[in-house]
Amino acid sequence: MLRCIDAVNWPVRHRGPPLQRKLTVIVSADVVGYSALMERDEAGTLDRLMAGRKAVFDPLLARHGGRVVELMGDGALIEFASVVSAVECAHAIQRAIEAGHGSLEAERIRYRIGINLGEVIVDGDDIYGDGVNVAARLQSLAAPGGIAVSRTVRDQAAGKVDAEFIDLGEHAMKNIARPIHVFALRAANAREPARTPLAPSAHTPRPRVSICVLPFANMSGDPEQEYFSDGITEDIITDLSKVSALAVVSRNTAFTFKGRHSAIAHVARQLGVTHVLEGSVRKSGNRVCITAQLIEGATDSHLWAERFDRDLNDIFALQDEISEAIVRALKVRLLPDERKAIEQRPTSNPEAYKQFLMARQYNALGQLAPPGHHRAPLPTRRRD
Repeated sequence: MLRCIDAVNWPVRHRGPPLQRKLTVIVSADVVGYSALMERDEAGTLDRLMAGRKAVFDPLLARHGGRVVELMGDGALIEFASVVSAVECAHAIQRAIEAGHGSLEAERIRYRIGINLGEVIVDGDDIYGDGVNVAARLQSLAAPGGIAVSRTVRDQAAGKVDAEFIDLGEHAMKNIARPIHVFALRAANAREPARTPLAPSAHTPRPRVSICVLPFANMSGDPEQEYFSDGITEDIITDLSKVSALAVVSRNTAFTFKGRHSAIAHVARQLGVTHVLEGSVRKSGNRVCITAQLIEGATDSHLWAERFDRDLNDIFALQDEISEAIVRALKVRLLPDERKAIEQRPTSNPEAYKQFLMARQYNALGQLAPPGHHRAPLPTRRRD
C-alpha cells in the first residue's frame, strides 16, 4: 500500500520455507449480469444461484475432479489436475445451465467461464499468481454462456474433447505483460454459431465501474493533522487502483476538489465516473475515526456508508477493511492476488507510517509551491 521514502521504506522479503509452486489448471466462473439480477429480485436470484450450484456445479465438479479454491457470491475459482477434465466439466456446466432448469429467460443464471493452464504459488488451500490472473481475464472475455481458454489449454485439449476451438486472436490483458492467445469453445457439430466475445470498439464500449475518491475532510480541529486525512485518502486510492475491475481517478485529479463543495452528481459528470467516495477523518490521541460513504453518480443516491472507530495501532487493518467494503458495495470481483497486494505493507509500525505521511505531505507542498516560495515547516511531532 505504502510507497515509502528511504527512511521507512523497508523492503518486503519472504521469510520461512521456499514458496511452493505447481502447474495446474485454473477455471474462473462468473455470473452474467449478477448486479442487475440482484436488483430485480435479490431473494429469488440467491435461491436460483444456490439451487444451480447444488444441482449443476457440485455434482459436475465432483464427477470431473474439480476443487473449489474460492467461492464468491457471483462466481468461483476452481482448480483441476487435468486440462481435459476442466474443459469437459466447464462444457457440461454450460450445457446444463442452457437446459434452463425451469427458469424464465430473464431469470436464468448464466456464467462466463475462463480456463488457463499455468504455474501458481500454493499457500495452504489458496493459489496465487499469474496463472490465476490470466484465467480471470479469460473469463471476462467469454460471451454469456460461453467459455474462453488460453492457447496452452487448447493445445492440451485439442483432439481429446468433443468440442471445437474458435481462434479469437491475441488479446492484451490488464497487468499481464504478454498478449494472451484466446480461443472460444464450441460443442462439436453445434448448429448454432459459437458464442464469441465482442471486440471492444469506440462504438461498443464495455461498461466498467469507475470511481473518484474525494479528499477526506480533516475533522480533528487541528490543521496540522491535514497530512493524516490526505494520507488516508491517497492510500485508499492506491488500494482501489489494484482492483482490475475498477477504473480509479488519479490522486492528482481527485485532489483538485480538495476544499471545494461540489455536488456529487456534478463531480461524477465532470469526471465521467459511475461512483464517488467521500468521507472524513478525525484523529484524537491514539484513536482514529473514519467515516466513508459511497454515492452513485447517476442517481446521487447512497449505496453504502460506514463509520470506523479504532485504535491507531489498527490503522492498517482498518484500511484493508475500508477498501474491501467499498469493493463489495460496488459488486466487483477482488481477485486473490489483488487482495494480497492490498494487504501487503512495507511496515507494520504505526509511528513509521505517521512519519511517512508527514514527509509525503511536506514533499507534495514543496512541489506545488511557486518559485521563490519557502515551504512551511513540517507539522510538529506529537506524542499522540
